Amino acid sequence: MNGAPLARYDATLQGLARKDRLRTLSPRAGLDFSSNDYLGLAPSRRLGDAVAAAIARGTPVGATGSRLLRGNAPEHEQLEADAATFFGAERALFFGSGYIANFALLTALPQKGDLLVLDELAHASMHEGAQAGRAQFVLAAHNDINAIEDAITRWRAEGGTGRVWIAVESLYSMDGDRAPMKGLVALADRHEAFLVVDEAHATDVWGPDGRGLAAAFEGRDNTIALHTCGKALGASGALVTGPGTLCDYLVNRCRPFIYATAPSPLMAVAAREALAILSDEPLRRVQLHERIALAGRQLAERCGVLPSGSQIQPVVIGDVRRTMAVAAALQARGFDIRGIRPPTVPEGTSRLRISLTLNVDEADISAMVEALAEVLGSA
Repeated sequence: MNGAPLARYDATLQGLARKDRLRTLSPRAGLDFSSNDYLGLAPSRRLGDAVAAAIARGTPVGATGSRLLRGNAPEHEQLEADAATFFGAERALFFGSGYIANFALLTALPQKGDLLVLDELAHASMHEGAQAGRAQFVLAAHNDINAIEDAITRWRAEGGTGRVWIAVESLYSMDGDRAPMKGLVALADRHEAFLVVDEAHATDVWGPDGRGLAAAFEGRDNTIALHTCGKALGASGALVTGPGTLCDYLVNRCRPFIYATAPSPLMAVAAREALAILSDEPLRRVQLHERIALAGRQLAERCGVLPSGSQIQPVVIGDVRRTMAVAAALQARGFDIRGIRPPTVPEGTSRLRISLTLNVDEADISAMVEALAEVLGSA
C-alpha cells in the first residue's frame, strides 16, 4: 500500500504541528497541577479497599451487556439509589462517562420543535449533543442571562411553539467561573423551560456537603443535573439526576444508554464509596478550599493573576507558542501544568490551566507560584 490513502490525514497533522497545535500523549510526571482529582480520592486507600472487597465477594469486572439486557447489576442500582438521595433528586441514572451522558441527554430529551439554548463555553460534549439532537439550537454569550432570554424571545416571535431547554455548566472547566444559577432557574421558570446543569467540576467540591452549585434546585420537575464520577469522586462514569419520568424516558429512548455495555460494576462500587467518603470526611473539602484561597492570594501577589475563586485557575497567555513554552518550562521544574490551546479555548486565549487538588500541599503550591513567576518573567 502506498501513502496516498493517508496523505490527507498526514497533511492535517503537519498543519497542526506548524501551528503548535499537535497533540500527543505524555506520561504522568511531576506534581499534580493538571488533574481533576480535586479531593485526592483516586489513589485513596478507602476507595481501593472498597473495590477489592467487591472483587472478593464476587462482583464481576465487566457488566457483560446493556443495562436492558444482563448488564444491570445490583451495584448500579445501589449507586443510583444512594446518588438520588445524596443529590436530592427523584432518580439517578449511571452512564459510562460524562461525555456520553451529556451527549445522551441533549440528543434524547429535547424534541423536534423544541429550542435548545446552550452557553457558548459549555463542554464539547454538550455542543456535540446539541448538533446531533432533534431540537433547534442556538449558542448564547457566556453567562449572559439576557442573551439566553433574547434567543427565547426571538424564537417565540418567529413561531416557535415547543419546549425550551437551557444547557449550562455550573462551574466552567477552562475559566473556573460559575454560572448565575438563581437567575437561570428564574429564567427557566419564567419561560416554562427545562434547565440542564453540568455539575462536572462542582460536584463534591462546592455546594452543601459537596452536592454541587445547583443543589438548591435539584428535585424540581424542570431541572436535570449531571454529576461526573471521574473528577472529584475519583472513579469513572457519570450520574444523571432528575425527575423519575425523564430517567424512565432515557431508559426507553436514549440510544447511548440502551445500546452501550453498562459501566463496570466495580466503578459503581467505587463511586458509591466516594459518596460515602464525602459524608464521612468533610475536612477534605475544607482543606481544598484553603488551598484554593492560598493559591489565589499568591498568584495575585506574585504573578498578577486574577483569582478565579475555584479549584480551576487559568493563566491566560494568549499566544500559542509562548503558552506551550511556559508549560514546558514548568514541567521541566517538576510541576505538571498543561497548556490549553484552540479549539479547546477561543482563539487568542491560550492558557495554562492550573488545577488545585489535595494531591499537592501548601508548600507545593507556593513553590509552583514562585516557579511560574520566574518563568513568566523570562519567557
